[in-house]
Amino acid sequence: MPNLQQFTAIIEKEENQYVALCPELDIASQGNTVEEARLNLKEALELFFETASPREIRERLHDEVFVTRLEVAIG
Repeated sequence: MPNLQQFTAIIEKEENQYVALCPELDIASQGNTVEEARLNLKEALELFFETASPREIRERLHDEVFVTRLEVAIG
């Protein structure tokens, strides 16, 4: 059974596609829907872990990622 680990997926709409980013590893993918972008990012992460060396994983992995909202005065 594979070792499972959770990662963050930030998905935003850019023009007519959705872009999904995993900030812990700085890996991104895209899709025509939110779900497709999420699944494509999952696949990209799985491929990364299949092919990357342990050293590359250690160097790219950010252990702490914080996602928050800010209130900013405009104008």
